Amino acid sequence: MSAPELSVIVPCLNEESTILLLLDALRQQSYPANKFEVIIADGLSEDGTRNVIADFQQSHKLPEVILLDNPSRSIPKALNLAIEAARSQTILRLDAHSLPDSDYLEKSLADLETGLGWNVGGLWLIKPGADTWVADSIALAAAHPFGIGDAKYRYANAAQSVDTVPFGCFKKSLIEKIGPFDETLQSNEDYEFNARIRAAGGLVWFNPRIRSQYFARGNFRDLARQYLRYGYWKFRMLSKFPATIRMRQALPPLFVLGLGLGSFLANIWPVANILWLGAVVSYVAILAFIGIQASLQHRNLRHLFGIPSAIALMHLSYGSAFLWSAIRSFGNKK
Repeated sequence: MSAPELSVIVPCLNEESTILLLLDALRQQSYPANKFEVIIADGLSEDGTRNVIADFQQSHKLPEVILLDNPSRSIPKALNLAIEAARSQTILRLDAHSLPDSDYLEKSLADLETGLGWNVGGLWLIKPGADTWVADSIALAAAHPFGIGDAKYRYANAAQSVDTVPFGCFKKSLIEKIGPFDETLQSNEDYEFNARIRAAGGLVWFNPRIRSQYFARGNFRDLARQYLRYGYWKFRMLSKFPATIRMRQALPPLFVLGLGLGSFLANIWPVANILWLGAVVSYVAILAFIGIQASLQHRNLRHLFGIPSAIALMHLSYGSAFLWSAIRSFGNKK
């Protein structure tokens, strides 16, 4: 078989509920199925993920699906394994939680070949990870500007150069130029990769016409774990590239720090007590307004509680883990 023109790489771990959706979406791409391969680097999934992949391989010869073992269960390690195994000189990264539009591959390749960026990505549309009001609230919270800040790949409607994209299409030769994904990170590996692209003089290109859906976490526990991981590894990534920090990344840890210091100072300084109460009341008022607005827009009173709870959980989990990572990092340097 001749070498494919595109290699789609997918890190995967225990994704039984979504992996078939991704594979079916790839099978239905406008880009010919005989011109690309799918390389899944699986962290030895313990659910039915590997059985689902095996059934797909038996049922469909195209696109060709290759399954690799990733015993480390690390996302950057999975990506590097898949890139190393790729037979094409063009790479496109997706996640097992993603559902690309039918023209995703075609449009990504078109922008990359045009030379618009060294890494090309598109719009991330957040969908509920389960059929519950909690999951629906989490998806809406994860797409709200107050929840995620100025991450343009979640809301922008104009093509432009950006700091990062969630999934990207790039040339394999880029790895030779800037290096592979950083395997010391357990999260934020895509942001760090894109930071190195920009540091090397390249552009990260965003096109809102390149669209994919992404399934958010289905419950508050998994959401907290996700944002604890994001916050912890975001500090580790930013410690390598401090100039890349954005306001959306700094505000949650500053808010958590302010809550802690304000609570302490309030006991010894009356003015601090007023400032602390003012900050808390303002934050709660903003969340309440968002909840009311969303519950009216979507005609679901449960959003009145669910969306503010999800946003607060995202902020507090991320901010606390970011600060803990900073404390541990500084402690290890002594």
